[in-house]
Amino acid sequence: MTYDLFIGDKSFSSWSLRGWLLLENFGLPYTEHMLGLYSGTMASELAALAPARLVPTLRTPEGWVVGETTAIAETLADRHPEAGIWPKDTEARSYARWLVGEMHAGFGALRNECSMQLLFVLTGFTPSDAVNADLERLDDLLGRAMDRFGGEGPWLFGDYSAADAFYAPVAARIIGYNLPVSDRLRTYAMAHLNDPAFRKWRRAGLEVTYDPLPYSFDGPKENWPVAD
Repeated sequence: MTYDLFIGDKSFSSWSLRGWLLLENFGLPYTEHMLGLYSGTMASELAALAPARLVPTLRTPEGWVVGETTAIAETLADRHPEAGIWPKDTEARSYARWLVGEMHAGFGALRNECSMQLLFVLTGFTPSDAVNADLERLDDLLGRAMDRFGGEGPWLFGDYSAADAFYAPVAARIIGYNLPVSDRLRTYAMAHLNDPAFRKWRRAGLEVTYDPLPYSFDGPKENWPVAD
């Protein structure tokens, strides 16, 4: 009974990363299918999975097609309550779902101005006022989770949860753009970069070459802080 997960890229596709972590970090069986996100073939490759049109897309062992990462998270949690995808505590679970919802719908400046990339650290990036406002919001939201539910850390609710999977690309942005954040938020970001699943994902992404890169990254760069 294996899931099929359809993703687009491992160096730049933040939503693909979220969907993959929901399977990898909770020990659920899956087969990975890479689609042509940057080659222009993704739409035709997804045609058999209509009405899905974006990555990630999940197909269950029964053949159900599930699009949108929040729906994937809820579907997997329903089907595998023992996996711990959401926190067990009712209050923590409610707050975790809030965090996931706000990540899905918010932080537009951070997402638009700092495209996720797992190749290097941009040391000369200057965040806009809107990005700084998103970072302040992140520090407040995630800090409250860590203070109230995180215990000894490093994850938001003690054990790794769907909320952490959704904020993994944020961690990559914080480090990849050397963004000005609090010490605790930087420590949280580094926990993601050191997570074995995250490192496995990045290592696979580095095997792909691009000419040119799908996004422009100007300015001085340093090596990624976690070697793979």
